[in-house]
Amino acid sequence: MSYEIAVASSDGKVVNQHFGKATNFLIFKVEGSNFKYLKLLETQSFCNYGEHDETELLSAVEALEGSRAVLVSQIGNGAANALKSKGIDAFDVRDFIEDALKKLIKYYSDIDKSTSLETSNLE
Repeated sequence: MSYEIAVASSDGKVVNQHFGKATNFLIFKVEGSNFKYLKLLETQSFCNYGEHDETELLSAVEALEGSRAVLVSQIGNGAANALKSKGIDAFDVRDFIEDALKKLIKYYSDIDKSTSLETSNLE
């Protein structure tokens, strides 16, 4: 199973951007237990000292459609819920990108195996 993960980072090394303030997301493609950089996605910052531009929030969420998850240093409930409504999980992470991706891939691998077992038991 392959999927994409979006990472909010200002330097390409560390997950260090608040979702609402991020203007760049690094998109990684995951296949099995491996990942590779796919592309840079540019978005508009929509958070301004606690005030949010709802249109820009929805635009950022739409731009991330197709991703299974977003790794950010911080995210508010409204943004997390908007992502979840599109089937995108949001994770608050403060770590090196490589380490965070490895942990998330392991997490999803465990979930996918569990779901697969549950589905096969129903058949």
